Amino acid sequence: MDKAFTTSFVPAPVTRKAAARTALVGLSEPARALLSEGFRQFGIETVTVTSNAAERLRKEKFEACVLALGEGADAVMEAARSSPSNSRCVLYGVGGNAQEAMSYSKYGINAMFSEPLERPTALKLIRGTRMLVLHEFRRYVRIPVITQVSLVGDGRRISASSIELSSGGMSVKTAEDISVGVNVEVSFSLMTLPRVNLRASVSWCKPKSIGVRFDAADTQRHKIKSWIDSFLEN
Repeated sequence: MDKAFTTSFVPAPVTRKAAARTALVGLSEPARALLSEGFRQFGIETVTVTSNAAERLRKEKFEACVLALGEGADAVMEAARSSPSNSRCVLYGVGGNAQEAMSYSKYGINAMFSEPLERPTALKLIRGTRMLVLHEFRRYVRIPVITQVSLVGDGRRISASSIELSSGGMSVKTAEDISVGVNVEVSFSLMTLPRVNLRASVSWCKPKSIGVRFDAADTQRHKIKSWIDSFLEN
């Protein structure tokens, strides 16, 4: 009996978790080399896509995509966002500033690599966003995303672009100065999230960026939380 049990028992094969994959689209060879090295440091595989990028983003699963902003970028981002498997992949733009990225805001670009690419700044951006790519989330997650934001308060309207978003508040980039503690109304939209207007207050202020905390009693916060939960579940 012991022999029969021993010979019939076969240990289950050990399966390794698939590495997170990042597609590199339309990048120069130096940029590909630098970013491949950077992502590899955090256990993220890169895949160079040189042709049929939109078709591959429709059919293949990628946790992230880095693409040069310019001709053809719209088609690739549209393919990714309309694909069931890649609709919530982390999108990085290369080659423009945050203002230029606004023209692609409907696709929900998460972060920008500025050109010329520099290793320290590129690594800093990868380090700051790797948790999303690897699907290893903190309890209070902040989603990097770039979209147009309007702040109304202190007797004026301030135009800004978002940096990070959480269910409790957001950080934005703007050249305007505003004092900590000022009450504002924040207005923005995101991909599948129609425009929302939330009461908030300025919680911190740095050169060219500010942070706002959403009013805990504002019911619009539920829409933000639902959007974030949906983003993380995909």
